[in-house]
Amino acid sequence: MHQNKGKTIAQCLTARTDYAMNPDKTKEHELISAYECDPHTADAEFLFAKRQYKAITGREQNHDVIAYQIRQSFKPGEVTPEEANRIGYELAERFLKGKHAFLVCTHVDKNHIHSHIIFNSTSLDCRRKFRDFLGSGRAVARLSDIICLEHGLSIIEQPRRYTHSTYDRWLGENAKPSNRDLVRKAIDDILAQKPADFAAFLDLLEKSGFSVKRGNRIALTHPDFKKAVRLRSLGDGYTEDDIRAVLSGEKQHTPRKRKNAPAPRKDSLLIDIEAKLREGKGAGYARWAKVHNLKQMAQTVNYLREHGLLNYVDLKQKSADASAHYSALSERIKSAEKRMAELAVLKTHIINYAKTREVYAGYRKAGYAKDYLCEHEGDILLHRAAKHAFDALGLKKLPTVKVLQAEYAELLAEKKAAYAEYREARDEMRALAIHRANVEQILGMAPTREDESIVKAEHPVSDDVRHMQF
Repeated sequence: MHQNKGKTIAQCLTARTDYAMNPDKTKEHELISAYECDPHTADAEFLFAKRQYKAITGREQNHDVIAYQIRQSFKPGEVTPEEANRIGYELAERFLKGKHAFLVCTHVDKNHIHSHIIFNSTSLDCRRKFRDFLGSGRAVARLSDIICLEHGLSIIEQPRRYTHSTYDRWLGENAKPSNRDLVRKAIDDILAQKPADFAAFLDLLEKSGFSVKRGNRIALTHPDFKKAVRLRSLGDGYTEDDIRAVLSGEKQHTPRKRKNAPAPRKDSLLIDIEAKLREGKGAGYARWAKVHNLKQMAQTVNYLREHGLLNYVDLKQKSADASAHYSALSERIKSAEKRMAELAVLKTHIINYAKTREVYAGYRKAGYAKDYLCEHEGDILLHRAAKHAFDALGLKKLPTVKVLQAEYAELLAEKKAAYAEYREARDEMRALAIHRANVEQILGMAPTREDESIVKAEHPVSDDVRHMQF
């Protein structure tokens, strides 16, 4: 988090912490936790630590970093806001190792619950600064994944690497075309008309609204352009030599595709137009829905042909097999996650039991005295909780932490390996379910009805679709 131009460090810290602690986003400050600072005065405490750093070390900060922020998001529906806040606190605690004050503010104003973790760049002893080392972002992400897995939450298995890109490239097909894009489009349209020669090509360009500057380097101007566009600047396939070669038949023209083209249309269910009209939709919606259904029917027929599923019996069996395979993989992953959560809890109890054993032994020697209990209540409660957990599990001999870690690592590797197959099975199941539902709607079958007489009829889908009236 950097200092903004024209603002003091205090103003910047206040603005950042105020945004994170917005009462409308944090349930009136209920979802805020802090370490070694008061949330309401965190900006002032961070600033005071910076001044103390200067006084103690005599060093001046030579950059504009005032604090650091981690944003941790969760899959919708997986965690409660309170649990998300606790997980964020644990992440900051384990990453910073208690050396920096921090705030954890959990926001619930979006579909996905997320936490803003802000920590001071100056350490608590005011003698050091946090060093944003190479790969710190990846380290935070790995630690966050580990903590989420320990809590039985899902993670992004194969995150896409961030790459710098211009805004237009990020927009892809939705970006406003540049002047050169417009010229290329005009050239594509004119070459499709197959002009007789280069002179005829230039005449067609002028008729389409461009002014052609002839000379050693041909350039095009347009009333909407501020500058002329030279043919040689349009790239491969659009230079004067390339165009002449296309017109002479020596080369074939291939229109250039814009980068970041949109993904292919996804499969979707057919729309029940009559039901939508009964709900109050108008004639415009009905026209759009008819076109949508035609496109989806074509996609369904193509899918069935590509996968050799033109027989309804085969389609239904394939869909059932895919659903069973997906369910088996899902149960396998859930079973591994459940065991991993049990191992994490058991490991915590074993560590707590070992740490508090001497304290509890002293408690017994003291005859379970109330004074001793008041002095060591936290350790005694941890010891009792661990003992109760061992008794509930029926453990007579405790496993070592090393054995638990080895089993946990084995389960984690198994889960990661299963996830790739799980995603493929999920996508296949969804596609089959969608196309099967479309076929059943085309054939007038109830999608949820198990009618054996219809299943045995072996409807050839391609013929039925060909003769449907739309």
